[in-house]
Amino acid sequence: MTRLHVPVALRWSDLDAYAHVNNVEMFRLLEDARITAFWTHPEAGESAWPTAVLETGPHATSHTLVARQEIEYLRPLSFTRTPVRVELWVGRLGGASLEVCYEVHDGAPGGFARTGPTSGGAPYAKAATTIVVVDAATGRPRRISDVERAAWEPFVEEPLTFRRRG
Repeated sequence: MTRLHVPVALRWSDLDAYAHVNNVEMFRLLEDARITAFWTHPEAGESAWPTAVLETGPHATSHTLVARQEIEYLRPLSFTRTPVRVELWVGRLGGASLEVCYEVHDGAPGGFARTGPTSGGAPYAKAATTIVVVDAATGRPRRISDVERAAWEPFVEEPLTFRRRG
């Protein structure tokens, strides 16, 4: 299976009193990776991210809404100057929504490829976000377009499973 491998830099302000990435900041890291992977970046020219097909900015015809998020922390993530590797894939691709799955891994000092199989290391956290694509003019969910579906389908794999609660 092929995943997106997005580098995300940590900031000093991401740390809590225990010198670990704060739980709220972990969601920011995931958001940064998701924006890099799925939204167009016209000021950067042609995007190398094969999944970056959602318009951005005030004139975008679509918006996205986070409908649900779940995260499971597996081990503490301390500060590092090397960007962490956020591995992303699509766990479910529906009519108007998609579930983005993530694992946060160590980065590599020399960088890493943008796509490939899982790094296989022990993740710091795993998470899933359900995104609903919305028509900007009406505020109502809209169908995922053929272009979006074609860009995202190569990255569909099994969704994450989380530990049972109870």
